[in-house]
Amino acid sequence: MAIGGWVFLAVVVAAVIAVVAIYNGLVAFRNRYKNAFSQIDVQLKRRYDLIPNLIETAKGYMAHERQTLEAVITARQTAVRAAERAAAQPGQAGAMQGLATAEAGLAGALGRLFAVAEAYPELKANQNMLAIQEELTSTENRVAFARQAFNDTVMEYNIKRESFPANLIAGMFGFGGAELLQATDSPDERKAPRVSFS
Repeated sequence: MAIGGWVFLAVVVAAVIAVVAIYNGLVAFRNRYKNAFSQIDVQLKRRYDLIPNLIETAKGYMAHERQTLEAVITARQTAVRAAERAAAQPGQAGAMQGLATAEAGLAGALGRLFAVAEAYPELKANQNMLAIQEELTSTENRVAFARQAFNDTVMEYNIKRESFPANLIAGMFGFGGAELLQATDSPDERKAPRVSFS
């Protein structure tokens, strides 16, 4: 084989190695953001599991606030369904926007519940309510940290996917862009629900 043939073979082998390395890098980044979303999912489920306890505790004191309690239940159910869709397709734009919207609705319903609960001194002093308040506050912090980690990994993936020459490989093998999990334009979503009963 002539020197030209060896050079051509070396170039082909180097190109194949580069394509494989870029492809594997894209797979690794995609799996990182999917794993990061699963951490959000864990914290959201934890919060969703606390809400029925909150409703049961408040129900005895807030008998005349049925509409407020039902709004929280409905918002929780909507958020659970949105979280399930997002968990099935992390990073997909529609799923992320649906989850952000559902979470904004839940935050608004919880905010209204806590505002109404301020009018019930016995409820504010209830030990179960105080414990749930502490758990919700802790969970909200965990959700915020998990969301930040997810958004960071999505950003890394998108940068890698859009950079040359990875953008060529991404296009050939169907690596689509991933959507950040951002707050909606709702004022309720931009602020954490107030859960203080002191």
